[in-house]
Amino acid sequence: MPTAREALLNAALAALAGLPWSAVRMVDVATAAGVSRQTLYNEFGSKEGLARALVRREADAYVRGVERLLTAPAPPERNLAAVAEWTVGVARARPLLRALLTGCWSERLPAPRPARARARVAALPAQRRADAGPPSPAELLGQARDLAAAALVAAGRTEDAAEALRSCEIVLRLTLSCVVAPPDPADPVRLVREELARMRVRHSLSATNPKAGDR
Repeated sequence: MPTAREALLNAALAALAGLPWSAVRMVDVATAAGVSRQTLYNEFGSKEGLARALVRREADAYVRGVERLLTAPAPPERNLAAVAEWTVGVARARPLLRALLTGCWSERLPAPRPARARARVAALPAQRRADAGPPSPAELLGQARDLAAAALVAAGRTEDAAEALRSCEIVLRLTLSCVVAPPDPADPVRLVREELARMRVRHSLSATNPKAGDR
């Protein structure tokens, strides 16, 4: 059974599916969640605090999804391709995530800023974290890149951590380009798969001949 906080976030997200954020009312969110309006304010402090928590939850869910896919029992390149396919699909279905990944916020969505420096500090640790503000697209991509690069290194695909980070960032930035403008509706991550194939070749050459890349 969800906590009161999760129930309120779920209710806010459901309301946002049919209304612009400016038209979502706190009293309606509390009623839909089956809690008092005072409980809502105790959890989030304000509507802006609720928006920050909603966006933070979406960002955290994305990172957990990336981590789950990268730890599947399969070659890391295949898992990275799964991350790309999942990212494109889930960003299409979840406008908040798409905005987080691209930085393009429509008027329908909450686009929360960090809490003001002089604002009262939230009592709940989860809200204090949310009040710090949402991650930027670069920060969110960086978290996914670091997880992917660590998976490559752990699987023995490369011993060069810097090269792993570079390769994974290229793949993930290609993925974001597919979110913004899919090159082929029938195969939206074709470019990603092609880059992963080249990446496998590069890492294979590096493993068999450390100086291959110098020639």
